[in-house]
Amino acid sequence: MENPQIRRVLMSVTDKTGIVEFARSLVDEFGCQIISTGGTARAIADAGVPVTPIDEVTQFPEMMDGRVKTLHPRVHGGLLGKRDNADHMRQAEEHGIEMIDMVVVNLYAFQKTVDSGADFDTCIENIDIGGPSMLRSAAKNFASVTVVTDPAKYDDVLSEMRELDGRTSYDTRRAFALDVFTTTAAYDGAISRWMAGQLEGAEDAAFPPAVALGLTKKQDLRYGENPHQAAAFYTRDDFPNADHTLAHALQLQGKELSYNNYLDLDAAWAAVREYDAPACVIVKHLTPCGVCVDENVTAAYKRAHECDPVSAYGGVMAFNRPVTGETVAAIYENKQFVEAIVAPEFSGDACEMYSSKPNCRLLATGGVNAPGEAVEYRSVEGGLLAQISDSVTEGFDTFEVAGDVQPTPEQMEELLFAWRAVKSVKSNAILIAKDNMSVGAGGGQPNRVNSARIAVEQAGDKAKGAVAASDAFFPFRDGFDVLADAGVVAVIEPGGSIRDEEVIQAANEKGVALVFTGHRHFRH
Repeated sequence: MENPQIRRVLMSVTDKTGIVEFARSLVDEFGCQIISTGGTARAIADAGVPVTPIDEVTQFPEMMDGRVKTLHPRVHGGLLGKRDNADHMRQAEEHGIEMIDMVVVNLYAFQKTVDSGADFDTCIENIDIGGPSMLRSAAKNFASVTVVTDPAKYDDVLSEMRELDGRTSYDTRRAFALDVFTTTAAYDGAISRWMAGQLEGAEDAAFPPAVALGLTKKQDLRYGENPHQAAAFYTRDDFPNADHTLAHALQLQGKELSYNNYLDLDAAWAAVREYDAPACVIVKHLTPCGVCVDENVTAAYKRAHECDPVSAYGGVMAFNRPVTGETVAAIYENKQFVEAIVAPEFSGDACEMYSSKPNCRLLATGGVNAPGEAVEYRSVEGGLLAQISDSVTEGFDTFEVAGDVQPTPEQMEELLFAWRAVKSVKSNAILIAKDNMSVGAGGGQPNRVNSARIAVEQAGDKAKGAVAASDAFFPFRDGFDVLADAGVVAVIEPGGSIRDEEVIQAANEKGVALVFTGHRHFRH
């Protein structure tokens, strides 16, 4: 079948960006008839562009507060009729149905309405019915109908129509049809997720019986964890409060991010957001090799780098404050090669200084998003695991001193720092901290005592007078003994082991303060 001439165009859009100019070009250049609804028709008519109201086509008025206007055989027959099917065309002529060659529709902003905090009834009214119906009808019949959902595509459509004498190509129509089904699937998924949370008596709105995830490809990646693995990065359409997230960060410079870059940056950004004070986190292979808070991010960086300069080389960094030229100068002074840096902002002089290293990726989030109650997913073969993110209210008033030795106020501050930092280390995790910086960390070991040995070895003499955090309880006192024998003066851990009394006895014997948090921070 040859590409059909576009003569009749149906327009009904919520986002009116460029719609008047598009309609004017279709009329002036190609002689198209524009059919439109409600506010779209008024906007086109007010601009002096000829437009036919939808009720002149259907011979029915828009009714029920606009809920019923396009759900009519003269609309959907005009969209679904197969031009090369004689029986379809005979029935269309018998019932006075004219074919519609192009549909320009985008949907009520349902998710935006939900995110605004609108009440239940307002959200219900923003569930589009006619829009998805027209889109699906047009997309099903893409052999004959061009369907456009994105205002950014208007100029491309016009350019192709100029090249093809008022027509579009089959390949374009098919690609636009795919856009439609992707759009309506994400739209229905958003409604489903919201409705699941509204049902009275729902046991757990976070985990409904079925989940429709909306994912939008942001970019193809050069490769995955290894060069022989293809990879891509998607953003989640359902993610609440997506502002200031890594997924929506603005890349200011640098080559494309890799799969491993994203994983490391995610770990670093999650870790640095744990702190209210200026902080720097350096991550290598998903493990923090430097964590520090200080009076400003430059000072925090310098000491974070001191934690493990060898591992820091070739890692990624995260800051919870804007990065300035002063910070960049400190990085240059250390001759540190950095794969990527994520921060709320980069000053003009910081960007100018880093322009001499064009391969380094700089990502600006525009702010810092506090850890929330978002659902996070992880894939396993054939399925997904879902959980609420690891975000709990914790502090001095929620902790319990378990042994006889009372930690000093300064030690409690250090313990809280260490407890937040150990969240970012793979379990079994032990982290040693001193003066608000990590000095040793061991993680990813099958047993906790080996993690303690690794942390102590890395800390060296700095373990003397330091504090330590364990992400889960000590199953035996041996791991605790390793820390205490290295000179650690205070330890924070969840507690809850059947051998807690043995660990408490060890703390009392060795004069080490022991604090229980009541909950763990496993990270697998």
